[in-house]
Amino acid sequence: MGEAPEVVIEATYGWYWAVDLLQEHGATVHLAHPLGVKGFAYRRVKNDERDAADLADLLRMGRLPEAWIAPPPVRALRELVRHRAKLVALRSGLKCSVHAVLAKCGTAVPMSDLFGAAGTELLNQLLLEQEYTARIISLRRLIEAIDFEIDAFAKMIAARLVGHPGYRAIQALEGVGPVLAAVLVAEIGDVGRFTRPEQLCSWAGLTPRHRESDTKVRRGRITKQGNRLVRWACAEAVQRIRGCPLTGTRVRLADTRGAGVAKVACARKLLTLVFWGLRDGEIRCLAKEPV
Repeated sequence: MGEAPEVVIEATYGWYWAVDLLQEHGATVHLAHPLGVKGFAYRRVKNDERDAADLADLLRMGRLPEAWIAPPPVRALRELVRHRAKLVALRSGLKCSVHAVLAKCGTAVPMSDLFGAAGTELLNQLLLEQEYTARIISLRRLIEAIDFEIDAFAKMIAARLVGHPGYRAIQALEGVGPVLAAVLVAEIGDVGRFTRPEQLCSWAGLTPRHRESDTKVRRGRITKQGNRLVRWACAEAVQRIRGCPLTGTRVRLADTRGAGVAKVACARKLLTLVFWGLRDGEIRCLAKEPV
């Protein structure tokens, strides 16, 4: 195919090694975006050979929907961040199982955090039947083991991001701590591929659907066609804001449009500030005026 062939590869399971191998051999690799090639399903005969031919035709015509090929350092950071997120989800499931066992036994939980100091004392003093006690002990051991893994990966992530200007800058936003900042840095990657913050918000799936035909225009809920972790991080950060400029926006919209719309709007504004923080290494609108 020549010294520098143009190669299209679908973003399928485990595509990292294939892209790296092709690039090492001098190929210009294009990663096909999964949402953009869903139209192949219209054919009555669908197989890999015909899919490959269609991908090649789209590339030749300049109509190929491409996804960003993250460089190896960004992929490595994403592996750490995503694994930590998986561990946290597993821990949440185990904690819910402990609550479920207590509910079966009719044991009241008066405290807000069952796994805090008061909750731990309650669990230590429980007198339940042997089967339920054994299950709670097993779940607590698993939670303790996952806590250790979460802390270990958090330290690895923090070590990777030491000296990262954008990582430090976006933590100036209220509600964005080291964990959420690491998620945003890892998942967004090179923010320079977006020319405007609106593009970043659209990539994250925080913009409304737009359906237009002739003179009819319909705009609906947010698309959610984007990075799930970025949307979660922005929504989680918005839940924690108190007394910052975004608080006024959220209160005003909550009164007129509802709490859900207000939260999404604030999340989109927060992601806009994240864009400037990652691009410039500072968020100038948050800079304090000199005394």
